[in-house]
Amino acid sequence: MPSKLPPIPGTTPFDGDQARKGYALNKMCFSFNDEANRKAFVADEEAYMKQYGLNEQQAAAIRAKNVLQLIAAGGNAYYLAKFAGIFKLDMQDIGAQQTGMTKDEFKAMLVAAGRD
Repeated sequence: MPSKLPPIPGTTPFDGDQARKGYALNKMCFSFNDEANRKAFVADEEAYMKQYGLNEQQAAAIRAKNVLQLIAAGGNAYYLAKFAGIFKLDMQDIGAQQTGMTKDEFKAMLVAAGRD
């Protein structure tokens, strides 16, 4: 049986434990594939979260719209992108949050990285 890989500082690997932890959160985010569900969430976020049984850590992260908190609460990046889309956030917004930069700083970093 292979040994566990060493952790990468500053990351939260999405493994079996995280999948179990984030099941309700990811299930809710998956529901956002349907426009009616997106509208229902926007109309009453608290009731929608309660419908999916989010725990307080997950609900607080949803309220804060904070990607790092959502990942720590068991969120999977692919499902979280569906949540972010409701608020017109793109992958550059998410990358900026993850790196602690503004979106413009993050975009500049990407452009600079492409020059090397």
